Amino acid sequence: MVHVFPMMLALTSLSAVLLDRFLGEPRRFHPLVGFGRLAAALERRCYGGDITPVARRVRGALAVVLLLVPFALTAAALAALPAVGTVVSVVALYFALGLRSLHDHARPVAEALRVGNEAEARARVSLMVSRDSAALDVTRAATESVLENGNDGVFGALFWFAIAGAPGAILYRLANTLDAMWGYRNDRYLHFGWAAARLDDVLNYLPARLTALTYAVLGRTRQALACWHSQAPDWDSPNAGPVMAAGAGALGVTIGGAARYAGEWHERPILGAGRAPVLDDIERALRLVRHGVWLWLGAWFIVGAWHA
Repeated sequence: MVHVFPMMLALTSLSAVLLDRFLGEPRRFHPLVGFGRLAAALERRCYGGDITPVARRVRGALAVVLLLVPFALTAAALAALPAVGTVVSVVALYFALGLRSLHDHARPVAEALRVGNEAEARARVSLMVSRDSAALDVTRAATESVLENGNDGVFGALFWFAIAGAPGAILYRLANTLDAMWGYRNDRYLHFGWAAARLDDVLNYLPARLTALTYAVLGRTRQALACWHSQAPDWDSPNAGPVMAAGAGALGVTIGGAARYAGEWHERPILGAGRAPVLDDIERALRLVRHGVWLWLGAWFIVGAWHA
């Protein structure tokens, strides 16, 4: 069985990637939408009133445990069933992947820019980023988002699926969702969202660096590695920094810079090297992520064949 596992990993991962490619996200009911509603309901119950920051952190950590552990244990139990375990694993990774979603969000931005409809492009990019869409460079923002979400929505899920199977992929995707909901450094979530943000940092530490390495291998390798080494430490996120710096360096463009969040301007370092992104760089960033997925799958098939 030890020798079968690498090939099974490759086959189940390929199946999930193909499901994501041809089906995309569920249209009627997405599990993450339901999970988000559950998380919002639990937040209302756990948040509390006038309590100390430490108590708020404890409540936030408890909420994270209550939301993640039952789903991870359920996925583990179902994946262990002899008759349906493989199907459960494929479906779990399919729900955790966001490769098709990344394309479905980024390409309409590029299409709107291509026909000169900047208002539509800004409306579309606002679905991809958390900063104020009225005060951003649309092309730069879309390119940034594709590179960063290549890790959050694709490679992170593949990594944890390879490490821990269905429960790993589910745990990662749900933790990433909680970070997106609660991981803000504002008055409401600075303490309540602390556990969600730290867990996401831990889970993304290795996937982010493998994503950065993937971008470097598939692009301008030396430049990408140099940008990663010199620029990533200055970024405020320990995981987004390597991914975005290496990705921008691989493409030969610059991203980052000042951005406005909730009406306030924040200075951010410049990442990458070269010119500012142009329209075609949105598709180039998507291609970088897409080729990275096939690189990972190809590597797993080679390892599987070697051990067969």
